[in-house]
Amino acid sequence: MAPNWSLRVAALTTLTLASGLAQASPSSGWDWAIAPYIWGINVKTDLDRTTPPVSISNESRFDDVLDQFDGAFQVHAEGEGDDWGLFADFTYLGLSSGDDRRFLHTETDLDTRLLEVAGVWSPGPERGRGWNLFAGGRFIDLDYTTVFIPNDPAFAPASVHVGETYTDFMLGARYTWALSDRWSITLRGDGSFGDTDGTWNASGVAQYNMSNGAWVFGYRYLDVGFKRTQDNSLSINLHGPEIGYAFRF
Repeated sequence: MAPNWSLRVAALTTLTLASGLAQASPSSGWDWAIAPYIWGINVKTDLDRTTPPVSISNESRFDDVLDQFDGAFQVHAEGEGDDWGLFADFTYLGLSSGDDRRFLHTETDLDTRLLEVAGVWSPGPERGRGWNLFAGGRFIDLDYTTVFIPNDPAFAPASVHVGETYTDFMLGARYTWALSDRWSITLRGDGSFGDTDGTWNASGVAQYNMSNGAWVFGYRYLDVGFKRTQDNSLSINLHGPEIGYAFRF
């Protein structure tokens, strides 16, 4: 099957960003930053299955998620020129949990890798201020499994597995206010479509500038709806506070 339009657009965006990273350097006048960060994620998954009909909703607050972590890693990297820039953001999240219900016990395992890459247009006269418009790709690699174990041993266990890589075209905007020499606030909103049924992302972060970088902290919301595969429909909602440090060079 030929690649769909979102895959071609995202692949082209990735190649463009890679070329920019290879050619740009501090001597070219670009500003660079890399920011490892922690996202205090609250996770909600909704699974609907038609055969047999079953609906499973799991929601874990951050203090519960800490007990369920199989692993996590998050980093944001960005380069900025006078009019153009680029960024990449990567998140890995591994969770496993169990839940006792009225007639059965469920075991759920979730592994998600989320990569965002985009080119940025900055129409304002000053770097790091005012409006930014960006377009690129959002890549989601999902491995989700739920095992249903009936309390009655006369019934056999059953399982649902969703494992696929999704590619979306992403379009969004952000705006940065400079409150003082030290403080600034950035609001971001974007959406992406393609292999998913639609992904919506919003965040608000504050930056406190230091001599070699900036502390960054705020709140992020991400909602992903996956297209139905056979008898299954799955959606995932991630939200919570985030904090990190942006190293600038």
